[in-house]
Amino acid sequence: MTHVKDIASRLSQKGYRMTPQRLMILEAIEGASGHVSAEEIYRDIRRRYPGLNISTVYRTLELLKEMGMVTETDMGDGRVRFHSLGHEHHHHLVCSKCGKVINLDEETLSPLSRSLSEKYGFRADLKHLAIFGHCKGCA
Repeated sequence: MTHVKDIASRLSQKGYRMTPQRLMILEAIEGASGHVSAEEIYRDIRRRYPGLNISTVYRTLELLKEMGMVTETDMGDGRVRFHSLGHEHHHHLVCSKCGKVINLDEETLSPLSRSLSEKYGFRADLKHLAIFGHCKGCA
């Protein structure tokens, strides 16, 4: 949970208080084995802290996203998922037919990033990306 302490310190430096709710939300993101939705975070914390409001979760996630501490990815299931930037960058191939999600290494997109920069002078933010299509089994 060292990353949680780092984020807490960065929030404090920017003038944001580290409330118990924010701390629990940070811990839920860091403790998740993968991507987690605001609703999943809310359900998890609400068991221990019944006074939590879903709007607090949304506001905290938005703040963390704006500060570059979490990424937000639409995995095609109707819910946005969040992932800590304390974890390694990775991307996803999402099958539109069966819903299978395949992790894609960051280096796979390095040539695309270079090409966008060289050809268009565009610096792509490829921290977390979901690419939709069909998996081998559904193609």
